[in-house]
Amino acid sequence: MTWFWQRWTGDGRAMLKFALKLDGVASSLLGLLTVLIRPEVGMPTGWQLGLGLFCVVYGVLVFALGTREVPDRRIVLLVVIGNLAWALDSVLTAELKWFPLTGVGVALVLAQGLAVLGFAVLQFIGLRSATSATGRGTRPRSPSLA
Repeated sequence: MTWFWQRWTGDGRAMLKFALKLDGVASSLLGLLTVLIRPEVGMPTGWQLGLGLFCVVYGVLVFALGTREVPDRRIVLLVVIGNLAWALDSVLTAELKWFPLTGVGVALVLAQGLAVLGFAVLQFIGLRSATSATGRGTRPRSPSLA
């Protein structure tokens, strides 16, 4: 685990960009799995397809955000808040039985909710690291505004 933290010491944005790209890849793959294979989890087909397509589009956009030289702090905060809401919604979906999920469905919903919570934590830590590295956030000021 030491290699993970040592990798980010040189650039305050590196961890943030890694966390965004990881979230993007994982979300896109989950979305493709949901759309193409449609595992039986007890969720209505329309909801399952809609969520899968959303995950694919979201994943591509978040990955693209992670490839930017300087990710926009406001958009990253929006992604973090969205991930926290998704994680909470995952727990509520499993606990309140909004859908007649199978046992596998409950396990998958909770597992992906935990993964999304992990992405939010990594992104928040990366955002703070990027902020402390530049002293002004992830977006440097224009010299004309200084």
